[in-house]
Amino acid sequence: MIKRTLYFGNNAYLHTKDEQLIIDFADKEKPQATVPIEDIGVVILDAYQLTISQNLITKLLHNNVALISCDERHLPQGLMLNLDGNHVQSERFKAQIAASEPLNKNLWKHTVKAKIRNQRFILDGLGIETENMKYWERSVSSGDISNYEGRAAAYYWRCVFEDYIEDFTRGRFEAEPNNLLNYGYAILRAITARSLVASGLLPTLGIHHHNKYNAYCLADDIMEPYRPYVDRVVLDILESGVDVSELTPELKRQLLQIPVVDIVIEGKSNPLMIGMQRTTASLYACFEGSQRKIKFPEIE
Repeated sequence: MIKRTLYFGNNAYLHTKDEQLIIDFADKEKPQATVPIEDIGVVILDAYQLTISQNLITKLLHNNVALISCDERHLPQGLMLNLDGNHVQSERFKAQIAASEPLNKNLWKHTVKAKIRNQRFILDGLGIETENMKYWERSVSSGDISNYEGRAAAYYWRCVFEDYIEDFTRGRFEAEPNNLLNYGYAILRAITARSLVASGLLPTLGIHHHNKYNAYCLADDIMEPYRPYVDRVVLDILESGVDVSELTPELKRQLLQIPVVDIVIEGKSNPLMIGMQRTTASLYACFEGSQRKIKFPEIE
């Protein structure tokens, strides 16, 4: 079942009764609305006078909902997740913690290869030369010690938006369409962290990222091959010709479709949110020794 992503950009009181999320809008002309909590995967809170009850927070987390709060720029800032997302979580934590350095380096190798491959397919679709990307993809070694990920990223960002943006620079605080990318990646990060928890894994312990200030190192690792799906949504928005200087409700609506974008893993098509569950489940299988590679999607 595809879980719903709910965005709240208007003032309201969110609470619960009979396993339903209940929405009482500040605008009294709007009727009360309800959503079954079991149908929800991600909730985004983006209004200054939005109030949510502790009972609702508890029920959302119990149902493994990723709860995102936004800052004054309406960009995702905080992420709350369930700490008990799998019934054999302790056993899975042990397997994750015990993963050897060679295993983690091998997993990162295949992660980087999958990311470069998907970036290459995006550029192929735009008619951009990708022989260098093919070489970098083939050349990635254990741990990516030659940093082919960085080389591929530099070329990719130089080319991917060239028909729409002159001298584009990818960065969190750089000019648009970075605002769209930041928002889309935050949604993707929440989906990834949620799936890791559901698979009984700790999002903090990365296979490559190890920033001591980052609570979601593993999520940042595993989402890498999925980033081009966000890029493709942003490309579609730019192609439509709309003004992207401001992150409008309509632009957010389009980016909120990321969880249901179709992806293909090993020939099987699924919405991204469900495909991510296959990816994180395969990651645990690598940690416990029954698989050697993570199952990542391939853009077609």
